[in-house]
Amino acid sequence: MKINIGIRREDISRWERRVPLIPSHLRELQEKHPFQFYVQPSDIRVFPDGEYRAAGAVVQEDLCPSRVVLAIKEIPLQLFEPGKVYVFFSHTIKGQAHNMPMLRKIMELGCTLIDYEKMTDDQGRRVLFFGNYAGHAGMVDSLWAYGQRMKLLGLKTPFERIKQAVHYASLTEVREEVRAVGQEIVDRGLPAEISPFICGFFGYGHVSQGAQEVYDLLPAVEIRPSELAETVEKGYFSPHRVYKVVFKEEDMVRPKGAQPFDLQDYYQNPDKYYPVSEEYLPYLNILINGIFWTPKYPRFVTRKFLQKLYGTKDQPRLQVIGDITCDINGSIECTVRATDSEKPVYVYDPATGESRDGFEGAGPVVLAVYNLPAELPIESSTYFSQGLKKYVPDLALADYNRPFDRLELDPVLKKAIIVYKGELTPDFRYLENYLK
Repeated sequence: MKINIGIRREDISRWERRVPLIPSHLRELQEKHPFQFYVQPSDIRVFPDGEYRAAGAVVQEDLCPSRVVLAIKEIPLQLFEPGKVYVFFSHTIKGQAHNMPMLRKIMELGCTLIDYEKMTDDQGRRVLFFGNYAGHAGMVDSLWAYGQRMKLLGLKTPFERIKQAVHYASLTEVREEVRAVGQEIVDRGLPAEISPFICGFFGYGHVSQGAQEVYDLLPAVEIRPSELAETVEKGYFSPHRVYKVVFKEEDMVRPKGAQPFDLQDYYQNPDKYYPVSEEYLPYLNILINGIFWTPKYPRFVTRKFLQKLYGTKDQPRLQVIGDITCDINGSIECTVRATDSEKPVYVYDPATGESRDGFEGAGPVVLAVYNLPAELPIESSTYFSQGLKKYVPDLALADYNRPFDRLELDPVLKKAIIVYKGELTPDFRYLENYLK
């Protein structure tokens, strides 16, 4: 007897072209297990319907035969079906207000919700993520934004030739373009007005690493945060190179008392620390934000600081903030709204707190695209699918009629169950406060 698995069409925006399982992995699973995949048709998905049919899937609108449904992004409320198991990025674990109605609907219908974001190994590391591809796309888009901003200000730079990531056919093409820009920098140098060209990276995880991989295709030299001021003010740089600075927690905050910095203490007691990140910002051309943040941590770029930075007649060095993590009103206070790939940037005016699409205005250009990995859909989908396929047999074969404490499921999957048959699981009962 076949076990049916559904893959839903992504419809959160026309830019969301990713898939949880690519056709070749779907075929592999059907050949090894008694599975039948049902795939909703899509005109925008990066892998066409025909490739799924060729892999053995049934392409049809109705996913009713499937008890497990795989997706990438949030699902509209009216499309949930009673009793089904849904697996996707729900963006509910922080109690996000805009997704609480969805969570409530899942519970009302007696569904089970498994969130990729909470699938972690025994050391707490996520096993499925798009963060590195968010970093790739975010870095490309930030370099593009910088080139366009400088062009508007009347300065021609090599970055002007870089396009937004979504307009490249592949990551390979992206890399070739960035390398070509890097060679131009080596051969001709950068204008004196923007030298030394320095990109700062908040964080060092998957997002930051992905962004750095792209930036390192340029002739990049890494310097420490403590070397920033000296590099700029004493001229210890070359216009034929670009520079990068990676900021860790100990660079971004200091203890309020006499005690030394302690990472675990900072995680547990962030109120005992104060932010110092802003003292570095005047030396940067681009800031890339790739940190995990919740409201208990300090803000690292504030409106007050930006008012001071942009409140003089001189144009600041810092022109672009690529907020890849895209926490609205979070660690970067000028990230006041999310954008999409059609209108990916806005200028934040520190004086008024308002934002304006495009590159014109007094303030930094903010890149805050909420689904950056979708700009590299082939590579990001293939990478994600490679990780997901090993968990699909457990997902499909589990007996969801059992009580939660007797459910036999890979621990990576079980700890990611937010709702089980309509009820919040023990680790996620704190969400009741947000549902109210």
